[in-house]
Amino acid sequence: MTPIERPSAGPGLLPKSSFQLLLDALQSQGYRVMGQRLHDGAVKWDDIRQVSDLPVGWRDVQEPGRYRLEPSDSGRFFEVVNGPESVKRFAFAPREPLLMIERSHKSFRATPTLPQVEKTALLGVRACDLAGLAVQDQIFLHDAYPDPYYQARRENLFLVAVNCARALSTCFCASMNTGPKAQAGFDLALTELEDAVLVEAGSQTGQDLMQRLPLSPASDRPLAEAEAQMEACAKSQTRRLETAQLPQALYDAHEHPRWDQVAARCLACGNCTMVCPTCFCHTVEDAPDVTLQRTEQARVWDSCFTQEHGYIHGKNIRPAIKDRYRMWLTHKLASWVDQFGTSGCVGCGRCVTWCPVGIDLTEELPALLDKER
Repeated sequence: MTPIERPSAGPGLLPKSSFQLLLDALQSQGYRVMGQRLHDGAVKWDDIRQVSDLPVGWRDVQEPGRYRLEPSDSGRFFEVVNGPESVKRFAFAPREPLLMIERSHKSFRATPTLPQVEKTALLGVRACDLAGLAVQDQIFLHDAYPDPYYQARRENLFLVAVNCARALSTCFCASMNTGPKAQAGFDLALTELEDAVLVEAGSQTGQDLMQRLPLSPASDRPLAEAEAQMEACAKSQTRRLETAQLPQALYDAHEHPRWDQVAARCLACGNCTMVCPTCFCHTVEDAPDVTLQRTEQARVWDSCFTQEHGYIHGKNIRPAIKDRYRMWLTHKLASWVDQFGTSGCVGCGRCVTWCPVGIDLTEELPALLDKER
């Protein structure tokens, strides 16, 4: 559900031994509960029916171009921070049927195919992904023409955020003011402590669900423990992105030789755009049936790193990898600010982790802003 004004009721404590009751309450309200589950050496969003479905006993280690899971004896429910999937796909679907077009005598009929969406609760949404979803909302909902396909999916989401207790080496959300604490955009926010989970409502729907849980009032001690945990997480982040000079300084770097250097490494694979919580490039495909009497028109995720994406009316306006990387980074950190009033980067670090050659935008930006060439 799209969260509304935050209710006044304070946070409560749910014993970790009773955490299953949160899943039960969501399911009793008709939600399909989805969270991070182990899958092929990483985590992916999948159905969660019981606490044991969560990756308890595991933690993720991420570095430029490297991701791995390793055993952990902490017993924490949310020790794994993230995987390659953000929550973007639950509102902006990777493939979205838009229209069914059918021949009718000497004319045709176009029928919109709005999705039939089930109520879905996402358990374990990180603050950076909430920030990414807020950017997507601005693009698809808050413009002059709201996207009905995105809107239908977005309105059926119940977001259970988890405040981060640990940072990965690739995280830099603190410098982007998007984490590690969930600030807005959630229905419930959880902070995992040693023996209990601190639960806070961010919407009336979340407040109503809290009434179904055996919560005890949170005293000053667990509140202080939660704040200290998130403060330590922020301080532990070794990467940061300095944005004070943006966007103009990046525009001024249009001819910087660093673009050639990074292009020599970049594979133009598009991984960074696929894992990014805010990238929204897409194309439209037609899939006719064998009779050529009807066709489905669908919106499909695309990447500005592909050659085809830069092809317009007989000319490719971004023929080289240098052109594509420059367009991506400049849009993400500069022209995005001019368009939407916010950065297109939320500091999740996924593009650093999942780049096969470990290109790190927290290194690239300072190099590009260095005027000594």
